[in-house]
Amino acid sequence: MVYLYKMYNGKKVVVVLPAYNAALTLEKTFREIPLDLVDDVILCDDASKDNTLEVGRKLGINHLIRHEQNKGYGGNQKSLYNKAIEIKGDIVIMLHPDYQYTPKLIPAMVNIIGDDLYPVVLGSRILGKGALKGGMPVYKYVANRLLTAFQNFLVGYKLSEYHTGYRAFDAKVLHAINFNQNSDDFIFDNQMLSQIIFKGFDIGEVTCPTKYFEEASSINFSRSVKYGLGVIGVSIKHFLQRLGLARFSLYK
Repeated sequence: MVYLYKMYNGKKVVVVLPAYNAALTLEKTFREIPLDLVDDVILCDDASKDNTLEVGRKLGINHLIRHEQNKGYGGNQKSLYNKAIEIKGDIVIMLHPDYQYTPKLIPAMVNIIGDDLYPVVLGSRILGKGALKGGMPVYKYVANRLLTAFQNFLVGYKLSEYHTGYRAFDAKVLHAINFNQNSDDFIFDNQMLSQIIFKGFDIGEVTCPTKYFEEASSINFSRSVKYGLGVIGVSIKHFLQRLGLARFSLYK
């Protein structure tokens, strides 16, 4: 596939896809990406056991990364963001290729960042009333609400949720935070938001429909508990750093 560079207000738009066993949903996700607006797409296959990479190649995705050993969700994102910086992306949108988040929100996210309204945009599953209707398990919804309230208090910010995987960034944000030293596990997302808030960047949110179905990736209960404990730890670190009571490498 040939990509013709369009730019939005002179800014190069890059979509990054952190993939693991996404062969069944990758094409459907990719087909809905607005390529009349997006300049480049990067897929990172984190040692999938299916033919995710072959599907990406068939679709003509122009930047393909393959991890020969699984590096985890955070490790996958590190490869993607580093590649986005390497190819000089100005607006970088992370979209899960499991079709849990709709690519149809990409134009709204690009507009918000490209018109300098916010340097970071999150697709929130909690704004509105669609989370449970879309199939979010009740225990995840309750945990999301409790953790978010805890984080808003300790971090000193106010978001509807900190746990969405649908995110867009102005490249200056990626340059300003040390995301490469974050965890390779799921807590990477939360560490990244903590770093962004600590650096003083504002965050916008857009309502995102929730989709839970068999092919969509989702961590199990035990991994969810581990993630929740990690979120509490990151929030406490942020609180102590914010008050000057401790210093952590996370915020260098």
